Amino acid sequence: MAREPHDPKHAARTFSQELRSSIDARTVVLMIGVLLLQVAFIWSYVGAFHEPKPKDVPVGIVAPTQQIGEQAVAKLNAIDGSPVKAHVVSSESAARQEIKNVDSSAALVINPSGTQDTLLVASGGGTSVVTSMETVFTRALATQQRTITTTDIVPLQSGDARGLSGFYLAIGWMVGGYLVASLLGIAKGTRAHNLTRATARVLGLVPYAFLSGLGGALVVDQGLGAITGHFWALVGIGTLVSYAASVVTIAFQSFLGVLGIGLAVLLFVVLGNPSAGGAYQSDVLPTFWRVIGDWLPNGCATEAIRRVVYFGGAGVWPFVLTILGWAVAGIVLTLLGTKLLADEEHLSVLLPESEEELDELRRAAAETSDAATEGAQPAS
Repeated sequence: MAREPHDPKHAARTFSQELRSSIDARTVVLMIGVLLLQVAFIWSYVGAFHEPKPKDVPVGIVAPTQQIGEQAVAKLNAIDGSPVKAHVVSSESAARQEIKNVDSSAALVINPSGTQDTLLVASGGGTSVVTSMETVFTRALATQQRTITTTDIVPLQSGDARGLSGFYLAIGWMVGGYLVASLLGIAKGTRAHNLTRATARVLGLVPYAFLSGLGGALVVDQGLGAITGHFWALVGIGTLVSYAASVVTIAFQSFLGVLGIGLAVLLFVVLGNPSAGGAYQSDVLPTFWRVIGDWLPNGCATEAIRRVVYFGGAGVWPFVLTILGWAVAGIVLTLLGTKLLADEEHLSVLLPESEEELDELRRAAAETSDAATEGAQPAS
């Protein structure tokens, strides 16, 4: 009995063939991207937190006379590393008001009749700033044989023991925002094919953002009692920051496809979280993270929560408007990206949408090749 001719299409694939099929160029590119994100993550977090130092922290000086106040300011501003930026304040009540308006982070009230001065602080503005100011003033006054006693004029709520609840609340909203946008891209494609679909996406994210803000506020207020008394303000902040994170991620995907998710992670996680002023506030972070913190939605949301909960909303609007700016930019970029790329889809695909699509293209090419080969064989 004659053996049937061997069909190479059904031959067992070698290990090297399976390896090349499993780890193709696209997979390698994505793996390199993940590796770079990992290294950036380590650099960002360790760089921000490994050696926190106060820098130009605004503090007021209340002295018995103008001359004593100016001398104290000169000595404090001359400390190596410039940990504080001191200025004379006319009275203790004025110093307290500056702190409550977030114009100063602390104030030293010099005692004219003794050697123990009073340091006014606001733990609601960040415990790391309080600790650093206590250290700076204790060392500075020790050279004058003076001591300090600390008075917290904006204390933390009882359920917010370390003042981190607002930070984790903001991060939770951010994570929900870019995750829902990422999942939408995976489920429905990273790019909308026309302006109608793009508009539907950015509008469809609004209800999710509201529910995200509502859910977060319910958890920290009614659920855990961590932050109380500002429920609807928190809902508003949460809705805005969650929407901004989601629509910006959609915008990144509109231009970059699946790579847009990586860009969102780089911006919101790698750079945004350590600069947001959570465990360490911006006054004690290195310059790079201190500068970007006030411009990224993570830091703006964290600070907006602090301003509302502990400072009566003083100075909150610049942070709210910055988050709003991110949301508007996300909408505009999403629509712009869709308009520019929808009619030239073949030019917009930097990487295939999915491995399944790539396999389908391979199968179609193989079938075409087989059909051409069979047609070229002479009839037996």
